[in-house]
Amino acid sequence: MGGNFSGNPIAIAGLRPGEVVLDLGSGGGIDCFLAARQVGLQGRVIGLDMTPEMIELAHQNAEKIGATNVEFRYGEMEDIPLPDESVDVIISNCVINLSPDKDAVFAEAYRVLKPGGRLAVSGVTYGPLPEAIRSNPEAWAGCVAGALDETVYPDKMRQAGFTQVEVTARHFAGVEQWAESGAPPELAQRLDELKGKVASIQIIARK
Repeated sequence: MGGNFSGNPIAIAGLRPGEVVLDLGSGGGIDCFLAARQVGLQGRVIGLDMTPEMIELAHQNAEKIGATNVEFRYGEMEDIPLPDESVDVIISNCVINLSPDKDAVFAEAYRVLKPGGRLAVSGVTYGPLPEAIRSNPEAWAGCVAGALDETVYPDKMRQAGFTQVEVTARHFAGVEQWAESGAPPELAQRLDELKGKVASIQIIARK
């Protein structure tokens, strides 16, 4: 189900040669490798993931493609293992939705960004979700139930200190997508409740 709500934070991040990029929830490293091409050998990309298996997979993938300007670190995005003001750009594709403490994530993101740095994230909900969705583990895993209302998400960024918070794209998920993705029976009966409520959006903000 998560695939319907993922976005492309790299597309809005405007990465430039020589920049240091942090990817929150880097998984197997795909977004890191794409970012590494844009920042070039004079730049650097750091992938952060809380799953040891993903870190190992990302290291293997880096070796396969010969990515020398990418590194992967084990850790949680609520407590980023990086110094203050050490990165130019932070990207994240849906993963912040899974955090139980999004305020801590945005506060940490603000801390590690250099002055003038930017945060580009994808994945959020628009409007309140039915309890049947919020309480469903599969919906959580799909980056859906843990997402924030679009009005709340930018507010949390601003509370952390970010400015110039802008929603750059919004794509509502049709109920057909939920059905095709194999929604559990208890959810399939209530798909009409999701019309106009779940969207993939992209947000960029600056420090």
